[in-house]
Amino acid sequence: MNDQRSAAEPAVAAVAVPEAVTALEGAGADAQGGTGAPAARAGADRRAALTPIVLVVAGGLSVQFGSAVAALLMPKAGALGVVTLRLAAAALILLVICRPKLRGHSRADWGTVLAFGVAMGGMNTLFYQALDRIPLGIAVTLEVLGPLALSVFASRRLINLVWAGLALAGVVLLGGGGFDRLDPVGAAYALGAGAMWAAYIVFSARTGRRFPQADGLALAMGVAAVLSLPLGIIESGAKLTVPSTVALGAAVALLSSVLPYTLELMALRRLPASTFAVMMSLEPAIAAGAGFLILDQALSTTDALAIALVIGASVGAVRSRRGPRREG
Repeated sequence: MNDQRSAAEPAVAAVAVPEAVTALEGAGADAQGGTGAPAARAGADRRAALTPIVLVVAGGLSVQFGSAVAALLMPKAGALGVVTLRLAAAALILLVICRPKLRGHSRADWGTVLAFGVAMGGMNTLFYQALDRIPLGIAVTLEVLGPLALSVFASRRLINLVWAGLALAGVVLLGGGGFDRLDPVGAAYALGAGAMWAAYIVFSARTGRRFPQADGLALAMGVAAVLSLPLGIIESGAKLTVPSTVALGAAVALLSSVLPYTLELMALRRLPASTFAVMMSLEPAIAAGAGFLILDQALSTTDALAIALVIGASVGAVRSRRGPRREG
């Protein structure tokens, strides 16, 4: 048993070899199975169960660092310009690395990729429009209601309603009770982004099952980039060609798109869509924690309670995961 194998390995190998974690887990399980030791097999099972959770959390942390870089970029390129740079750079990186095959796929495969790309592009475009009008924390809180609603509708187990309700209470508390003061257009954009986020989860899971490694993600990212390109050009024009802006856009693409989307694709091969959707409620908590640790933003007692509720809901959803996998 190699206890030194860390959770960082899937993150490092995520873009180039998204199946690396599965192969490593399988090899470890085979080796331990040969000893016939129940304790060793139990340890392998625990690590296999923990892997998708680590992937989700790592993806969330990556997104928050990417958001910090995006905040520096928005004054230079505008909201739609940032979306275009982010998706175009991410698509270029993934297409070069993955070199997905265009032949041998069914019409249903291409339909899934197209829907995934539309959901991805819509999610990003609507969310950045929301950020132009309402605070980041409130926007994330409203956006995460989409995955929470998905967890309720997609789950067949009553207990997941409890975890979704607990997470909902947490994100409402984290919103600070200021929803009545929001720009209604900004709030509508954030809720729309939440709906696209729910669709993203569903089609990310389906794409991961239909395409090897990250091929489907690369193709879907290309679709999203093509859809966003006209909007970014209209808003930002020549600003998108400034070298420093392009460099920041590439950094945002890596941190906010390439790495987290690949990690989430891997996690959705191991988690039901309903459980994954509840775990997405960790995003506002991760954002609040990053603000406290990096930006020196103090947390109130209400914020701490909200984070505890959200984390408790996510842990409960994962621990209660049993029975046949729920197809996204």
